[in-house]
Amino acid sequence: MNPSAPSASTRAELTLRGLVIGIVITVVFTAANVFFGLKAGLTFATSIPAAVISMAILRAMKNSTIQENNIVQTVASAAGTLSSIIFVLPGMIMIGWWADFPFWTSFAICALGGILGVMYSIPLRRALVTDTDLPYPEGLACAEVLKVGTGDDADAGSEEESRAGLLAVLWGSIVSAVFAVVVATQVFASDFVRNFRVNDKGAVSGFDFNLSFALFAIGHLVGLSVGIAMLIGAVIGWGWGVPHYSVLGDMSQSVADLANGTWSHKVRFVGAGAIGVSAIWTLAKLVKPVVSGLASAMAASRVRKAGNADSLPRTERDIPIGIVGLVTLACFVPIAWLLGYFGSISGLGNQVAVLAIGGVAFVVLMGFFVSTVCGYMAGLIGSSNSPLSGVGILVVIAAALLLVAFVKPHVGPEEGKALVAFALFITSVVFTVAAIANNNLQDLKTGQLVDATPWRQQVALVIGVIAGAAVIPPVLNLLNKAYGFVGVAGVGAHALPAPQAGLISALAQGVITNNIDWSLIITGIWIGVGIIVIDEILARTTRNMRVPPLAVGLGIYLPTVSTLMVVVGSVVGWFFDRRADRRSKKPEATKQLGVLLASGLIVGESVMGVVIAFIVGFSGKPAPLALVGESFGAAAQWIGGIVFVALVVVLYRWIARMGQGTSAR
Repeated sequence: MNPSAPSASTRAELTLRGLVIGIVITVVFTAANVFFGLKAGLTFATSIPAAVISMAILRAMKNSTIQENNIVQTVASAAGTLSSIIFVLPGMIMIGWWADFPFWTSFAICALGGILGVMYSIPLRRALVTDTDLPYPEGLACAEVLKVGTGDDADAGSEEESRAGLLAVLWGSIVSAVFAVVVATQVFASDFVRNFRVNDKGAVSGFDFNLSFALFAIGHLVGLSVGIAMLIGAVIGWGWGVPHYSVLGDMSQSVADLANGTWSHKVRFVGAGAIGVSAIWTLAKLVKPVVSGLASAMAASRVRKAGNADSLPRTERDIPIGIVGLVTLACFVPIAWLLGYFGSISGLGNQVAVLAIGGVAFVVLMGFFVSTVCGYMAGLIGSSNSPLSGVGILVVIAAALLLVAFVKPHVGPEEGKALVAFALFITSVVFTVAAIANNNLQDLKTGQLVDATPWRQQVALVIGVIAGAAVIPPVLNLLNKAYGFVGVAGVGAHALPAPQAGLISALAQGVITNNIDWSLIITGIWIGVGIIVIDEILARTTRNMRVPPLAVGLGIYLPTVSTLMVVVGSVVGWFFDRRADRRSKKPEATKQLGVLLASGLIVGESVMGVVIAFIVGFSGKPAPLALVGESFGAAAQWIGGIVFVALVVVLYRWIARMGQGTSAR
């Protein structure tokens, strides 16, 4: 420890400048994540790039500390998960209930659910962070980045490695942003789309390969097991599901329309079943660690009540449980009003009491359930890979079934659409609770490793939630105006897929109207059970081979435009890490540069996507930056593909050499 460092009692941690920097980063990254999530069906964790940016800024200021940098990334990390509301909320547009996203209603959903998620994570912290051996890969990685960048790691060569890491993020952002701009000019094509007939019975299939640096980088971050599992899911979906179900479709359609329609209306529900059973399996494995962890938390509460709070380590001091309870109750009141108000203006006025009281009970119980599931999965595979979308499927089905049982018999058939809207509305609240609880546990793990104070992080995350909640509605409205969402009447060819929102809204409609093909979901359940069995066998018979069932489910119901490049990135990332282990003098530093490069690739493309959306929205043209026409399409595919591969090779060779340089003494 540096003897000149400030003492724990006087060190900078929860500071005004840290909060301001964190809020600014949150605004930018939330906008980027909303766009990318709607396009690709995946969001990215913002903790590591936020930590790097924070370190670059705070190094020029006096008395900055690793704990202050940690507060900045804690605030900004809200962008990585609060933006997950896009997996549900666009469904209100898709079913035709909203024409746009009303600011105060959307803000209230995100802010209230997010704050409640922070409160839920506090009693879960001991169960899932302190008294557990869960690895928390993203939390660990972020802690290492913070240590390197602030010189807390004596063996890290901090100055040199911090500069190398910043360069990796910077150039990754520049390359992916410039590539996205050239794609917008249509000189480079971003998609390789092929649809074809599989046999003489009329079965069809296809693929859509997207030249996206952000998707590629996500593959690097999630790792080989998740990438291969998503490939297995894509093969199940498009190698078996689409051909199998397409022969039952309208053969007069074009091959492309038949393939995409079959995937949208049939295969996605198979994926929903696989994701649902995987989430339930995860919960079953959670019971024992959660119970023992909560017992430990109660013991700590007794120590605090006895007046011995100072005997607790700094890293074990949460917001006092009494304040947690008051804030939680304070959230329930406006949530009840929000649910009742929505029911009233939706034509369900006679059922306002049931919707408000029952809705709050649903949020309380289901919110804690999904917070626990997502928190545990974040500990296993990182918050980016936590099964938020799969959990959303379970929540919307449960909400819709309860509405069918207790509300639908008391309203007229003309209120069916209002019930669907209410199911999506309450699901969005629960979804936000789960997303933030999941993210906060990852942040608290980082804080534990850098000697941070949990209550300060929890306050910082509440501030980040409010900042992100203020950004999400206007960004959603901008993207809705510029592109629209797939499935909405009148949208153009560049409509955003928003695959999870489409699936969840379709499930709500199917359950409420009793027009859902349960056989598809049951088929997915059996596929999920089979994958679970295979994964458990691999866990017991091999060292590292796993097939995460949730990732397989995602591969089934996400479009290949969102999955195939992720698979490529996971394979390239695996080869890069293997090469670093064999050839680098300091392999961990080299692999960390790979993580930072991937973070930059994600940030650059996503931020540029938001900028291009502004241009599209204000110009009123679908491709305002186009320099060439559609006739250039074939050449654009070849040019774009060659340039993409060349840039990947150059970037990875560069950071491999830079990794060697940072390890030199």
